[in-house]
Amino acid sequence: MLKEFQEFISKGNVMDLAVGVIIGGAFGLIVSSLVADIIMPIVGAIFGGFDFSNYFLPLSSAVTADSLEEARKQGAVFAYGNFLTVLINFLILAWIIFLMVKAVNNLRKRLEKEKPAAPAAPPPADVQLLTEIRDLLAKKA
Repeated sequence: MLKEFQEFISKGNVMDLAVGVIIGGAFGLIVSSLVADIIMPIVGAIFGGFDFSNYFLPLSSAVTADSLEEARKQGAVFAYGNFLTVLINFLILAWIIFLMVKAVNNLRKRLEKEKPAAPAAPPPADVQLLTEIRDLLAKKA
């Protein structure tokens, strides 16, 4: 069983997946920082506040806090600002992944065009013999 596990883990696609997950996690942190530290403060400033993720509507009269974290401790809240932050984060990440996949697909297409065509394999002997017979019959007719 240990040998089977070693064979499984040593396959290239498993290692590629592991590298992809690690890089994806780091990339997700970069996009989260971009949204939280650069984009959302600008959006928040436009809409009259500096922390857009703290926009919420209290769903209970017991909620009197000014921050989302404290308001959640007091009762139910409709946290639309946090949702919009996460949604913008997702859209940016999806757009970047789309651009990356598009670039890779374009690169693959370009490499396929540059690849020289493989020479045609000679036909099998029986097909070659039948072709010669056909040509001889065509000459006699």
